[in-house]
Amino acid sequence: MKRFLGTALVACIVAAGATAFDDSQRQPKATAQDDSGAARQRDDGGVPFLLKAGGEKPRVVSRQSVEYLQRLRKNTPFGENGFDLAALRAGMGSRREPTIQGVKLIRVKIGEIPGEWVLAPGAAPGVRLLYLHGGGFVSGSGGFYLPLAAHLSAAAKCAVLLPDYRLAPEHRFPAAIEDCVRAHEWVIANGPSGPAPCRATFIAGDSAGGSLTLATLLALRDRRLPLPAGAIAISPTTDLTLASESLRTVNDPIISARTMPVFRELYLGKMDPRNPLASPVLGDYRGIPPLLIQAGEHEMLRDDSIRVAKKARSDGVRVTLEIWPGMFHVFQSHEPLLPEAREAIDHAADFMRSLLPRPATLGKGGAPRAPRLLNDLAATTRFVVLPRFANAEIMAGSR
Repeated sequence: MKRFLGTALVACIVAAGATAFDDSQRQPKATAQDDSGAARQRDDGGVPFLLKAGGEKPRVVSRQSVEYLQRLRKNTPFGENGFDLAALRAGMGSRREPTIQGVKLIRVKIGEIPGEWVLAPGAAPGVRLLYLHGGGFVSGSGGFYLPLAAHLSAAAKCAVLLPDYRLAPEHRFPAAIEDCVRAHEWVIANGPSGPAPCRATFIAGDSAGGSLTLATLLALRDRRLPLPAGAIAISPTTDLTLASESLRTVNDPIISARTMPVFRELYLGKMDPRNPLASPVLGDYRGIPPLLIQAGEHEMLRDDSIRVAKKARSDGVRVTLEIWPGMFHVFQSHEPLLPEAREAIDHAADFMRSLLPRPATLGKGGAPRAPRLLNDLAATTRFVVLPRFANAEIMAGSR
């Protein structure tokens, strides 16, 4: 990919010019160690972490990802030396074509909201994923996320809708949430070929879009509107009070923590950041469908993911939290895909397949009924975390 906005912005957006490797390349073997002796990776890109979850074998970061992270660290994170909103918008508003052959792209209007369907070969049009793009609430577009949407469509065999919700500061909180609520209502009754009932809907998003994913769930629940079968939050922003410890301790190679007060001001203006729709970590998750939350070890928002997972689980929600060793902010979107990105996308697809309803669970008109926490769904809550982030509360494996 060509560099289009200079090193700082490119590192923030897709780390363009830093070539990843095909996952068919041989990965180096690692010596298994227990948690007390596991190798620790420094935030400067040193020895890879090992991951152990339950009875799984220790995980070592792929050689491709270690080398990729080392190249990322040669760049300057976005916002480290100033906040350039125009450049950020120019980059994240650009269009990146899918890298999968045979993908269908269909532009639509959701009322006044532009959107685009993404269908990989073999995708089922009745299984619909509403994907909410990132960009700090102030930038981004569906067109920028076409490659990731295509990978998700191919892995989960679903249709993916990318809405261009309204952006701040021109349209401050809660305008984007209103657009996302409207988009989910629309996607229940409309597919890639026009009006048609769905088999199931899901909501996913990354970064600011991850925040909107969680906020949309809370808004749908509070308004007694149909909920999706499940939701996926990738590197979500969940606390605009900026209380997470990782904002101060993680050396993020993609984006500087100095940007967070700026994003907050542009998005909220004078609104209270303690509003749960602005800071979903403060929300009440009772009645919310199952969640998959993915984040990277080396990102300033890492603790936002851990904290919101703990909160949702304490409210009785089935949650899978994955903190990926050696990974960075929205690593799933970097092209070509790293081995860990492919696996994370496969996890998302498996999560969606596990929640597909049987015909008897469809409501009137084909709309999915709000999920209930049945015993077969809520029996376990799996947290996959690095040993040093674990404690008795978050590592509890059952409810």
